[in-house]
Amino acid sequence: MARKHIFYDQEATYFVTISVVYWIDVFTREEYRNIVLESLKYCQKEKGLNIHAYVIMSNHIHLIISKELHINISDILRDFKKYTSKSIIKSIQNNVVESRKEWMLWMFQRAGQKNTRNKKYQFWQQHNHPVLLDTSEKLQQRLDYTHDNPIKAGIVQDAKYYLYSSASNYHGMKYNLLEVDVLG
Repeated sequence: MARKHIFYDQEATYFVTISVVYWIDVFTREEYRNIVLESLKYCQKEKGLNIHAYVIMSNHIHLIISKELHINISDILRDFKKYTSKSIIKSIQNNVVESRKEWMLWMFQRAGQKNTRNKKYQFWQQHNHPVLLDTSEKLQQRLDYTHDNPIKAGIVQDAKYYLYSSASNYHGMKYNLLEVDVLG
């Protein structure tokens, strides 16, 4: 059963975690991470999503977001998750070098069978658990948490060197994969 978490204040800034079902390490491959990045860019350009911070880990994504336009944040995330899930599953199906293909598709199908709202596969966990960042302390804590994820996972020693994160944006570095609205 899905847990319902609501974005009560549509004008606020939120911390959101989006996780792959069963915590499957899908984003170890660049092509799957790139689907996420391209979809986030689309949401920025076409849906008014403001991304203030992000990190793409092996099996989940952290975002600090707000929005510009009249579209609800929950609708933007719903569309993002729907598009990326279909695109990533299709990419897995078509990937001739994906050694985990059969196992991953079986796991996504298994998760989909447990959810009556799915036709076949479920890629993302249903809940996002938005956290309202209504104080500067909460905001800084979640920003640090987001950027420190690759350090805690043992991937890098300095967050600004993790390519799939906005930490480099906050340090004025030039190799940013995604433009972010840096919080001052």
